[in-house]
Amino acid sequence: MSHNPLRPWRNIERRKSRQIMVGKVPVGGDAPISVQTMTNTLTTDVKGTLDQIIRAADAGADIVRVSTPDEDSTRALREITRESPVPIVADIHFHYKRAIEAAESGAACLRINPGNIGNAKRVAEVVRAARDHGCSMRIGVNAGSLEKHLLDKYGEPCPDAMVESGLDHIKLLEDNDFHEFKISVKASDPFMAVAAYHKLADATDAPLHLGITEAGGLQSGTVKSAIGLGSLLWAGIGDTLRVSLSADLVEEVKVGFEILKTLGLRHRGVNIISCPSCARQGFDVIGTVQVLEKRLEHIRTPMSLSIIGCVVNGPGEALMTDVGFTGGGAGHGMIYLAGKQDHRADNEGMIDHIVGLVEKRAAQIEAQMAAEAEAAEQAGE
Repeated sequence: MSHNPLRPWRNIERRKSRQIMVGKVPVGGDAPISVQTMTNTLTTDVKGTLDQIIRAADAGADIVRVSTPDEDSTRALREITRESPVPIVADIHFHYKRAIEAAESGAACLRINPGNIGNAKRVAEVVRAARDHGCSMRIGVNAGSLEKHLLDKYGEPCPDAMVESGLDHIKLLEDNDFHEFKISVKASDPFMAVAAYHKLADATDAPLHLGITEAGGLQSGTVKSAIGLGSLLWAGIGDTLRVSLSADLVEEVKVGFEILKTLGLRHRGVNIISCPSCARQGFDVIGTVQVLEKRLEHIRTPMSLSIIGCVVNGPGEALMTDVGFTGGGAGHGMIYLAGKQDHRADNEGMIDHIVGLVEKRAAQIEAQMAAEAEAAEQAGE
C-alpha cells in the first residue's frame, strides 16, 4: 500500500494477492511492484542477449523475459540464466518440451498458455518440471490469440472472453496442485485490458502481471500504457508490469518506473519537476531539463529536483523537493536545499552545480537510509 497520512488523497490501497517468487524477486502480496521488459535478440546470440539483459538491469529492470521458440534457444538459455544479473522468464510459444527444457536450463519463470501446449498429460509434465526446478509460471492471455471456442461463444475478443480463458488456464494448473503462478490478460485496446483486469482481480487472488500489449512507439505507446496501467495501479490492481513499446527495451523500463513513481508506488532515481517554460523564464528551462535528465541517469536514490523558470511557482515547488533551482532573471537564480532557500547561483555553470548538489544529497539520503536500516536490525536482535 502507498500510504501517506498527511496526504490521504494520494493513498492507494493495493489489492490483496498471494505472493510468488520469480527467482529471488517476490511478486504479489506486499512486495514492491516489479518492472519487466523483454529482449529482442535471437536467444542463440548469447552475448547479444546478455548485453540487452544487463542494459535493462542497469536501468532498473527486476525481471527480463527471453524468447525460447526452439531447442537451440533453450540450450543457449542455460548460459544466459547463469550470467544474468536478474531472473529470466522463458517465453514458451507452443511446444511443451521447450517449457521443460527452459526449466532445466535455469529459467526462473515460464510464460505459457496452458491451452496451447497440449493435453492434460503434457500440462502435468510442464508443472512437474517447474516444481522440480523451482520455476514459477505466468499464464499469458492475449486478446489477439484467444481460443476459437471462446471467439465462437463471444463473437469477438472481449473482457469476458479473456477472463474466461484465464480462469480455464488457472484451473489446469490448480488441478495439478500448482499455485506458483501469476496471470495477465493483455490487449492493445486499453479499455478492453482495463475491464478484463478488473474482472480478473475479483475472480482470483493470483498476482497480476499488467500490460497493454502492442502499445505502439515510444510516444504513443507511453501515453497508451500510462492511461491503461496507470488507471489499474491507481485502483490498487497489479503486482508486476511491462510497458510494451516498439522502442529500445531500456525505454520500457524507464516508462514503467515513471508510471510507478508518479503514483507514489515505487521510487527510483531523480523525479524532476519542471515547468513547460514561458516568456517569464530566466534561463533555458527545456534545454536544461533535457541535459539534466541525461546527466542524472546514474542516480538510483529516490529524490526530487525542481527546475522552474521564474519566481511565480518556483519557490512553492522548491519547498517540496530535495534540490530546487528557480530562475530569477539577470543571469542568476536561487538554489533551494531540502525545501529551504540556500544560495544564489549563476545561470552559467548551473547544470554542473545542480548535478553536484543532487549527488551530494543522494549520498546523504543513502547514508541516512543505511543508518536507519542498521538501527532497525539492531532493534530486532
